[in-house]
Amino acid sequence: MQHSPAAVPAAHATRAQDQRISQLRIQIAAAVFLAIVAVFCVLPLFASNTSFAFYLMLWIIMASAINISVGFTGYLPFGYVVFYGIGAYATGICYKVLGWPIFPSLLLAGGFGIALAMLFAPTLRLKGVYFGIVSLALATIVRLVISNLPSEITGGSMGLILAGSNNPVLSYYTMLLVLVLTLACVLWLSASSLGKALKAIRDDDGAAACVGINVPRTRLKAWVLAAVFPALAGGIEAWHTNVVDPEYAFHVLVTAKSIVYAMAGGFGTILGPVVGTTALLGIDHIIWQKFPLINLLLLGLVIVLLMLFLPRGIVGGLLRRYPQLRRYIA
Repeated sequence: MQHSPAAVPAAHATRAQDQRISQLRIQIAAAVFLAIVAVFCVLPLFASNTSFAFYLMLWIIMASAINISVGFTGYLPFGYVVFYGIGAYATGICYKVLGWPIFPSLLLAGGFGIALAMLFAPTLRLKGVYFGIVSLALATIVRLVISNLPSEITGGSMGLILAGSNNPVLSYYTMLLVLVLTLACVLWLSASSLGKALKAIRDDDGAAACVGINVPRTRLKAWVLAAVFPALAGGIEAWHTNVVDPEYAFHVLVTAKSIVYAMAGGFGTILGPVVGTTALLGIDHIIWQKFPLINLLLLGLVIVLLMLFLPRGIVGGLLRRYPQLRRYIA
């Protein structure tokens, strides 16, 4: 079937317009991210207590990283906390037991996150709830194995105390560095051929394979990217608090919060996890200050209402209600 002479230029013009719109979205998202990073950069100069900002950065990293798995590939890992926990323990063991400096310990934490992602790679053959349940089971197994290792290595059920490592300012800016790397990765992924391939796989993996995309290898790349950032965040949080606790490091609530914060903003969007995390964590902080006895009840009510009225998240809901914003928001 031959195309008319007028159809070819029209197709090129449409493609060029789509590229310009995509570039504009990326530029706007990059500007928003730069503004957020600038605020976090100068905040310690004006605030004596940076605890809220530190954990806001941590949860933005967790939500943005899980969005790589869920938003780009459609894989929802219920055991996502395993990467956070392995990063915390790798940092604790290297610093406390082996006597390494803190930064090499953190680098190894990221390496352990990648290694664990590679070890769990066969689970990517599963789909939907089966993948989620298996990932949760594997996270439970890892937690039990670590808890039952000799106490000289992991501290047993009591965990590890990283005495002498505490440096709130340096750990704050290290978390900020990981935040920058996470957001930069999301921006790159959204504009790259890898990101486009992942979205094609998410929508229809069979069709993606037919057009030449190596589905298993492409999924594995996203899985590794989604694993390294929570491992680094877990290691930095352990350094910041001086404690590695097996109950908290592998607590299912870490996964739940990552999912809820990303979902509140909108899975599959660039800005969604940042917006959702900032909104819910801010609301949680205000509720906890005003109503400490019923803060969990009120926060749960807020989440239920959000899911009822904005099932696609804040950013997703805006894009659905105002389609013209798709030119500017991704």
